[in-house]
Order: sequence, then structure tokens, then C-alpha cells
Amino acid sequence: MVDLGSGDGRIVLAAHRCGLRPAVGYELNPWLVGLARLHAWRAGCAGSVCYLREDLWKVSLRDCRNVSVFLAPSVLPLLEDKLLAELPAGARVVSGRFPLPTWQPVAVIGEGLDRVWAYDVDMDVHHARPAATSCPILPTPGPGSALAPSLPSSQAG
Repeated sequence: MVDLGSGDGRIVLAAHRCGLRPAVGYELNPWLVGLARLHAWRAGCAGSVCYLREDLWKVSLRDCRNVSVFLAPSVLPLLEDKLLAELPAGARVVSGRFPLPTWQPVAVIGEGLDRVWAYDVDMDVHHARPAATSCPILPTPGPGSALAPSLPSSQAG
């Protein structure tokens, strides 16, 4: 599992807790990488997850099967091209807060700021775009769910 623009690392930790291995976060901001590593240490997962200070545009996604993104809408069209060029067929992409502009989701979960879009990469050689494939609709995670990571106790409130 790879999180592009992993920020404070909460998605990587949640993915690890759900059994996705390896769980790797790529983040360019060194302060956020440090914060993510601190959160992993506090959660007892420091040796099990990995946060790297890397430019997401320079990271190879060729072997990735699960990709998470929570990025500004302005970069999503370029990201679509990178994902299409590098991800293998059958990979799953989950985009938080903003959908990928031209891809068709296989699932949409949540409302408002908590909405996420899931996409399965299935190359359609005629259109060179991921085509919708079947997947189960997952329940919306509740506040205590491992799929909905909570803020550290010092930030909750």
C-alpha cells in the first residue's frame, strides 16, 4: 500500500492496521515525515510502516497494488497520467476529498469532506483509461473504525 502525499501518516497507519503490507507513505515535507514517524512510534508501528521523503512524481508505482491519494485538485489530472502509465492492471486507487477528474469510480463512500472515491485500474486499450469494474460497495466507516483513523488524543476535540 502506498500513500502519495502521506502528510501526517494517518492513512498509512490505518492501512497497516487493516492488514495492508507493506504500508509506505511518500511525503515531500520533511516536517510531516517526522510527524508521521512520531505517530507511528506512538502507535507501536514504527518498525512496520515506512515514511519516505520523496517527490511523488519521481516514485515508481510499477509494483503497487493499492494507492491512496489526498491531493489538491489541480494536480489530479497529471496524477491520472502517472497512475495510468505506471500502475499494473488490477491496482486499486482511492482518492480522498477530490475525485480523479476523468476516471469512473467503482465505489463512492461517505459524504462531504469525508467522501472517498475508489477506482480499479483495468486498462481499456481502446480508450487508454481505466474502465469501471465490479467491486463491493464498502460500508461507510464509523468514528471507531480502523478505516477512519482518529486524530491523536492531543488533537482530538
